[in-house]
Formats: sequence, C-alpha cells, structure tokens
Amino acid sequence: MAKCICLSLEALEKTAIKGGNYMSLLENAMEKCIYLEKTKVLDNYGGYTNSWREGVEFKCAITFDTSMQARVAEKQGVTSRYTVTTPRSMTLQYNDYFKRDRDSKLFRVTSDGDDSYTPASASLDMRQVTCEEVITLPV
Repeated sequence: MAKCICLSLEALEKTAIKGGNYMSLLENAMEKCIYLEKTKVLDNYGGYTNSWREGVEFKCAITFDTSMQARVAEKQGVTSRYTVTTPRSMTLQYNDYFKRDRDSKLFRVTSDGDDSYTPASASLDMRQVTCEEVITLPV
C-alpha cells in the first residue's frame, strides 16, 4: 500500500510541474483581479465626486466562507464572508476596492492586509484579508 501511495505522489508531482515551474494548489486557485483606484473629480456644482478607474492587475484566491460561524455573523449584520489570499507583495488595505476579472464582481476589503501574512522565511508566500461583495462603488 505504501508503494501505491508513493507512486501516486510521484505522478501528482510530475503533473504539478508546468513549464519547469512547480505550481502549488494555492497558485492554481489564484485568478486575475483588478485594483480600483478612487480619485476626486470636480462636479459642476462646486463640489467633488468620486471617480473610479482600473489600476494594477494582481492575482488572488477568493474563497466564500460558508462556516456556521460566518452564517451566524451574517444574521447579526456582519458581511465579511470572503477570504482573499494574495502574495505577500500585494497588500490590500481596509476599504480598498477591487473587481474579479472573470465576472466583474466587486469586493470591498474589510480587514487590514498588514495583519495576516506569512513571514519572509516561510516557503508559503501569502497574505490574507477579509472582504465583502458590493453591488456598486460608492459615489
């Protein structure tokens, strides 16, 4: 039986290598997202409105939290139901907005990216934030 498991792991390892680079499950789960930048624009009435434009593209893995704790929190008004995992080099901050490229779904970050990340010495390169889905960007 141990021989079968070892052979299976070797086959899995071989299929995980793509173009000479090892692809982890986390990297495979990441998809293209686009950071949304807010700028102030003069309106015609002497004030300002928010204008949004697409910024940098980045890769992240977005998972929907379906745990019982998340469901209870949702009933109490908490809307942070997504966990977003990015490489350490991409730091999302509280109240940042981004959209997922494949379906243009909008997200607002509800935690701080400096709070949850792996140390530089770790082989796993990740940073996590919580997010909520939003319907429209604030004006």
